[in-house]
Amino acid sequence: MDNSNRTIISRRSRPAKEPLSREIIVKTALELLKQDGADGLSMRRIAKALDTGASSLYVYVTNLQELNAYVLDYSLAQVQLPDPSEGNWSDNLFEALYAYLKVLHETPGIAALAMSTMPHGPHSLALTEYVLARLHEGGIRSAAAAWGADMLLLYASSVAYEQASRDQQGTTIASLTAAYQSLDAKQYPMLTAMREEFQAGGQPDNGEVRFRWGLDVIMQGLLKQTT
Repeated sequence: MDNSNRTIISRRSRPAKEPLSREIIVKTALELLKQDGADGLSMRRIAKALDTGASSLYVYVTNLQELNAYVLDYSLAQVQLPDPSEGNWSDNLFEALYAYLKVLHETPGIAALAMSTMPHGPHSLALTEYVLARLHEGGIRSAAAAWGADMLLLYASSVAYEQASRDQQGTTIASLTAAYQSLDAKQYPMLTAMREEFQAGGQPDNGEVRFRWGLDVIMQGLLKQTT
């Protein structure tokens, strides 16, 4: 059989895979997180996406928990922290925490990681350092500042997680309104009397206002610890 006209493709002409690195693993994990959420993230799936074996990933990360911390920290690079030399400490603190909330909310799956991961990367540390510095400016020191920073970041994370979960499930303010409108006033007199207030808190335009209100409540408690 004459194969003189057959085109021979050299393996060397194929595009080479990008060398495996922690950065490549983290970026791939983030893309899978955006597609499938935190529950769908696994070392096996990441390895498959990178066309390698799961054992190869452990050269760069100890386990999935450590990788989650890297993925979270990579995403937090997007958080824009206000210049502390401009404005007052409380406004800067709010802007920083709200910027953090928006990054968690707008990047699918990241809010879930923030609620279940111990952050320790450079961007996570920079955010915590910024919060602690603003609390220090406000006269909040020592244990009150340390525990307060943790509480403030947890508050922002939980709000972002709630919003992201509602978006993912398609829950709207209309469904909440319908649920409150159908309440039996005799059985739930307090909820019925305040249903407009509950519904107003869920409106998109009121999200920032409600977040600021909750932050102020926490801050009032922290400031009392200094007196």
